[in-house]
Amino acid sequence: MEQQRTVVFAMCGSFCTFDEVIVQVRRLVEQGFRVLPLMSFAAAGMDTRFGTARGWKDQLRLITGYTPIETLQEAEPLGPKNMADAMIVAPCTGATLGRLANGISDTPVTLGVKSMLRGGKPIVLAVSTNDGLGASLVNLGTLLNRKHYYLVPVSQDAPLKKPTSLQSDFALLPDVLECALRGRQFQPVLLS
Repeated sequence: MEQQRTVVFAMCGSFCTFDEVIVQVRRLVEQGFRVLPLMSFAAAGMDTRFGTARGWKDQLRLITGYTPIETLQEAEPLGPKNMADAMIVAPCTGATLGRLANGISDTPVTLGVKSMLRGGKPIVLAVSTNDGLGASLVNLGTLLNRKHYYLVPVSQDAPLKKPTSLQSDFALLPDVLECALRGRQFQPVLLS
């Protein structure tokens, strides 16, 4: 019998994408993954026009069966205790890209990533940022050139209104995860 695979699913504060991202959490559970939810300080603590922090936490708990990780103390043992096979960051904001590219691990998400990288586990990034072709582009490029990082394919989500904005195709997340678990980048990375 095959052992159940476990993935950490970290959500950052690109709140407008949460509905799309929650669908992917459900898909992974339906595909047989054990999903450990993790939320950034913003995602876990801010009510917005897209929903309440409590509402998102409740949805994650209902879908996965696990209470979301919300603190540095809860995120730190993920890698050393070998708690998961991979980690997904979706949505991954420009702020999180910047922290990861510069080795800053001061949030539950970035410390979780650092913890997982310690054991050479794959990190899947599903970007959603208004400055993806602006200030965040250098950070995205930096991470794509590092071992163990894999990108969910991206495109400009509103090129005329927001010419520097990038958003990953969240529907591809399970396919990208499967490739990442085999040490391969899903292609193409850039969508038209």
